[in-house]
Amino acid sequence: MASRSPFKGKGTDTMTQPGDYGLPGSLHRALSDVAAERAAQDARWGLQEHPDGTGPAYAPEADLAKQAVTDAAAEGRLTWRHILHEEVLEAFAEEDADRLRAELVQVAAVAVKWVQELDRRRSCGGPQISPAEKATSP
Repeated sequence: MASRSPFKGKGTDTMTQPGDYGLPGSLHRALSDVAAERAAQDARWGLQEHPDGTGPAYAPEADLAKQAVTDAAAEGRLTWRHILHEEVLEAFAEEDADRLRAELVQVAAVAVKWVQELDRRRSCGGPQISPAEKATSP
């Protein structure tokens, strides 16, 4: 059964529906926005067929991004940028189509969750970017 409790802050597991991140309807809204953007891309560019451009040559960059996430988490400065960057570079390092697809799904999931976090902050009246985030360098 779906919880009707409002989001109480980071670390709570109250969700109205699975994946809603504590904000009712947030997953549906984010995915609807993604679908609308995809439709706009198709309308503008039509069918696009490009090579993947990925492979093991990107593995060292992926390893560095993983270490950056580990370091940032240990130092209490982990950001959504760190997490998404790591997922993107893991995808770049794949050449197997099935593993690449799985990594790209992870990229999309992290991006959607970040969108949900922005929406949650806005709905809670919290700051859009905290002073600590403004001071964090890339």
